[in-house]
Amino acid sequence: MDIELSRAMNLREKGKHIESNELLMKLIEKFPNNAFINYQCAWSFDIIGEETKAIPYYKNAIKLGLPAKELQGAFLGLGSTYRTIGEYKKSKSVFAKGMELFPKNRALQTFYAMTLYNLSEHDKAMELLLNCIIDTTNDAEIMSYRRAIKFYSDKLDEKWID
Repeated sequence: MDIELSRAMNLREKGKHIESNELLMKLIEKFPNNAFINYQCAWSFDIIGEETKAIPYYKNAIKLGLPAKELQGAFLGLGSTYRTIGEYKKSKSVFAKGMELFPKNRALQTFYAMTLYNLSEHDKAMELLLNCIIDTTNDAEIMSYRRAIKFYSDKLDEKWID
């Protein structure tokens, strides 16, 4: 299994996505309850543009249990896949669960903000993105306005007139 799995991942790295996917599908037949293979298989479907086929493999990988790094990737992949096919409420739910488990994962937060945008929750999306920016940037210009950006992040609809 390990040799075939390594080969599938190498094929993906070399841009041979279809061949990688085909090999991963063969591995899934042999090892249907292997969380890592399910995750890699889901990822391979996303790469070849067959997002709906990725969904059951992401869900199975999460259910079967993955190490933290891969689990974060599976939540990101599943949530993003739901978003790209227009299943925004499912996407929101997946990202919320992922962020509950991994509250410091900025990639999950960023993709969650995209889903919030799709759900017309623009205020929440902007607040989340602004906080991601000020918490992660090294840009001196942005950092010089850090306190102001933080203050306004949840007050974007307020007007400041006398």
